[in-house]
Amino acid sequence: MAPVETPLKASREALPMMSVVVPVYDEEGAAPSLAREIAAAFAGMDFEILFVDDASRDGTLASIAALAAEIPQLRVLAHRRNAGQSRAIRTGVLAARAPIIVTLDGDGQNDPADAPALAMALQAAPDGLGLIGGERASRKDTAAKRWASRLANGIRRRLLNDRAVDTGCGLKAMRREAFLRLPYFDHMHRYLPALMLREGFEVAFQPVGHRPRHAGRSKYSNLGRLIAAFTDLAGVIWLGSRARDHGGVEELK
Repeated sequence: MAPVETPLKASREALPMMSVVVPVYDEEGAAPSLAREIAAAFAGMDFEILFVDDASRDGTLASIAALAAEIPQLRVLAHRRNAGQSRAIRTGVLAARAPIIVTLDGDGQNDPADAPALAMALQAAPDGLGLIGGERASRKDTAAKRWASRLANGIRRRLLNDRAVDTGCGLKAMRREAFLRLPYFDHMHRYLPALMLREGFEVAFQPVGHRPRHAGRSKYSNLGRLIAAFTDLAGVIWLGSRARDHGGVEELK
């Protein structure tokens, strides 16, 4: 397996302005068409696409790798062991070469057509804005899944005051530098607005579309998602309580 490209090696090449990071796990039926949609959405822009395969058990990795000649902007990274969505996102961000990162879920429910607008809005914003999160305007999930999400989002927003109505939306644009300042832990991708605020960055949100899943199946049960959410929430509250604001940094000379 080829090693992940290092920042030093990447710096010798022309750097893209945007890196699209897509974590995938057992998404053979969705990943190839999603890669093509992303390439079409960003056509004419300076971008790269990083698919991070989290040790899929099906043909996901081979199906994505087969697109290398068709999509020259595509890079494919592969975990040797399954490590979860947050680790896959971090792997992609570490390997990314652009200052602006866009993430999408690998199941195809996020519409890639919405991604360039988030990326360009962040690119044009002041440096203090660390993240623009998508808010699914009309979710195409089951009623039970929507109910569980509303419950978890409501409790999280009240306890963390992170301003996020829909932190579970995988479509986000963020500054790579800001993301790499955040503490890593499993499931951190569900708390990115709160973690950005903790580091002193601002966050914003834009409505985006949402599509029904046409292939594969969800990796989480409603109960499992709720249990993980409440367990992690306690940790994020603790992290917030241990943060101290320095008020800004001034370089004198």
